[in-house]
Amino acid sequence: MKNLLSARAKAIHPSPTLAIDAKAKEMAANGINVIGFGAGEPDFDTPEAIKAAACRAIENGQTKYTPASGTMDLKKAVCAKLLRDQGLAYEPKNVVIGCGAKHVLYNLFQVICNEGDEVILPAPYWVSYSEQVGLAGGKPVVVQTREADGFKLTPAEFRAAITPRTKAIVLNSPSNPTGAVYTRQELQGLAEVAVEKGILVVSDEIYEELIYEGEGHVSIAQLGPEIKELTFIVNGVSKTFAMTGWRIGYGVGDPAIIKAMGDLQSHSTSNPTTFCQSASAEALRNPPAEVKEMVAEFRRRRDYMVDRINAIPGLHCLKPAGAFYVFVGLHGLIGRQLKGRTITDGDVFAELLLEQANVAVVPGSGFGTPEYFRLSYATSMERIKAGLDRIEEFVRQIN
Repeated sequence: MKNLLSARAKAIHPSPTLAIDAKAKEMAANGINVIGFGAGEPDFDTPEAIKAAACRAIENGQTKYTPASGTMDLKKAVCAKLLRDQGLAYEPKNVVIGCGAKHVLYNLFQVICNEGDEVILPAPYWVSYSEQVGLAGGKPVVVQTREADGFKLTPAEFRAAITPRTKAIVLNSPSNPTGAVYTRQELQGLAEVAVEKGILVVSDEIYEELIYEGEGHVSIAQLGPEIKELTFIVNGVSKTFAMTGWRIGYGVGDPAIIKAMGDLQSHSTSNPTTFCQSASAEALRNPPAEVKEMVAEFRRRRDYMVDRINAIPGLHCLKPAGAFYVFVGLHGLIGRQLKGRTITDGDVFAELLLEQANVAVVPGSGFGTPEYFRLSYATSMERIKAGLDRIEEFVRQIN
């Protein structure tokens, strides 16, 4: 039989976060008590007002096709949200609705990348950026940031990475996996370089409400008309409103890019789920009180996790300012052994931890930073305490 797979398909690497989560669930299904710190999914339920809006939409017959790029009502709700929260004025022609922020990013790279175009990715980066750029024919250009700089790209590092083939840069604030949040001043420095060089800024703001320190969320698009013109904002309802399964995201930017993404979507998914769009419009227009409660609980979990991790010899982490992840360095364990295996990086550590302690974490290699691993605190405090007890005991056994 002829080879059935394309070279493009063969080049795809599975998402390590979903792979770890699947392995943990498989073990749990076999009766093993696994504690998973893998998937980035709030453990809270979707607020009642949002669920009620979806039910009303279904009862009112909103179960048919909508325009491929989303309903006008949701696009207007996105515009109203950006004006209210960031002071950014957009029109519906600047908005496309997708099946989650991940889908929006995928479509964006498909319509902006020509073969060989370069997209700068500050590392640690979210696992799907590099895969999506590669699938679009682009070339990911990874720039390793430093823990000493809070895992944030500096203007000098940005400038040094730019070549004649540079098409875009991806900024993710708050960050997955580090929880880093760029300040207004830090963004200003990056904006000046982007404007000078004419580089498109893909601003992934999916964790914008989950910030625990500082001035809160600042979008780079807020820093002046020139950088706003060069910015493409990606966001959605999954993280803020505990709506991961509803699959609604949105992109905001240049109308030509928006139209191309809508055209592409018309040949792939068609519209995102109709009644989920109605519920998302309700969420954006009337953010429920439960959001602040979730943020407060995430902060409590973060503080506990950071203190526990930094008390374990061989491990260390910064206190994340946002999102719901702790990015743990294991430099103190590199070269040491357990059961005849040498810990060379986060992949080996994560594999041994799952095998020996039944704890699932995501190795840093998927984020472009191998000597780290990621913990999510989007799980109960009870499970966080139990999981960290297991990690602490596991590390004690390493020689």
